[in-house]
Amino acid sequence: MENQTQKKPRILCLHGFRTSGEILKKLIGRLPETVLEKLDLVFLDAPFPAGGKSDVEGIFDPPYYEWWQSNKDYTEYTNFEECLAYVEDYMIKNGPFDGVLGFSMGAMLAAAMPGMQAEGVTLTKVPKIKFLIIISGAKLGGSKFAAPKLAANAFSSPITCPSLHFIGETDFLKPDGTALLDSFVDPVVINHSKGHTVPRLDGKPLETMLSFIEKIQMIP
Repeated sequence: MENQTQKKPRILCLHGFRTSGEILKKLIGRLPETVLEKLDLVFLDAPFPAGGKSDVEGIFDPPYYEWWQSNKDYTEYTNFEECLAYVEDYMIKNGPFDGVLGFSMGAMLAAAMPGMQAEGVTLTKVPKIKFLIIISGAKLGGSKFAAPKLAANAFSSPITCPSLHFIGETDFLKPDGTALLDSFVDPVVINHSKGHTVPRLDGKPLETMLSFIEKIQMIP
């Protein structure tokens, strides 16, 4: 039993739009050591170089990447299938992974993964995703974003795997992140006062995260 509680869940971390794995690593590094020491975090760069200006230019160094491309009103997507194949290939070669953490665009992808996996349209060659950590997320196929074809049914059934959702009071994606909760059976939520970012945690939010980690450590 001792071993079971000490297990470090291995987590694939997916960064935001036109940023990088290295940038997300810096943002996640703001979380307390009491959180970080319990997790085995692996940061992946998206497959495509940024197709335009990055919002983090001047704050974080390039290179910047994006997971897929879409038109301005998010009704048409390109390279979404290639993105999923790339992620699955990485998981096969570097896994197994227990769960997925996503921020922003990476969180949109992460949130859709268990549903797409259950449907058998992707991630068929890797173990079932056991949990999600969604930071500043939104739903593909929600109010702002149409769903790419492969993700069309990702939310047709409630998602049962444990999920932790960070929702920022001043985040422009707050309404979408809140709406996303309806797709999960028993979502755990950390509300914070910041915007579209990874917040520093203390007090009650930190307790919430530590108890979520305790829960996922027990998943066989």
